[in-house]
Amino acid sequence: MAGRPLVSSPSRRPARPAPPELPGVVWMRAALREAEKGAAAGEVPVGAVVVSPEGKILARAHNRPVTANDPTAHAEILVLRGAARRTGNYRLTGCRLVVTLEPCPMCAGAAVVARVAEIIYGAPDPKGGAVSTLYRIASDPRLNHRAVVTPGVLAEECGGLLASFFRSRRSAPRV
Repeated sequence: MAGRPLVSSPSRRPARPAPPELPGVVWMRAALREAEKGAAAGEVPVGAVVVSPEGKILARAHNRPVTANDPTAHAEILVLRGAARRTGNYRLTGCRLVVTLEPCPMCAGAAVVARVAEIIYGAPDPKGGAVSTLYRIASDPRLNHRAVVTPGVLAEECGGLLASFFRSRRSAPRV
């Protein structure tokens, strides 16, 4: 065909739809929304969701130790409690715990007791992380259950929210 270019111009190519986000990213965005709620309430912005084996969010929570006057009111503990209530079983077999910050020893232990299949987290916690950074509670072969650990999902966004929260706390006038 004379006169026609052999290569189509980029402007004539049909637009490709954006690839769908991976499920872990979608769930982490839900956990980030919870973390933002916590920040708005003056809590350290950590959010969590529990996802069923079918991929449905069963429960959502954010940190509440300050407002609840409860040192155990971490997002992970609250969300595990909510999912257990919803399913009617403390064993959350096949479920995933998705949290914006690497779980502490208490929360990692609770996830093991709840028998979650996977722990997905955003930002590592160099001062208290207990599934990858300081300890490996969820994968310790001495325990009766282990969970797969998937670190770093939306790590920059999760870490950025925490950094912003603490930066604003440090710059606020002390009363």
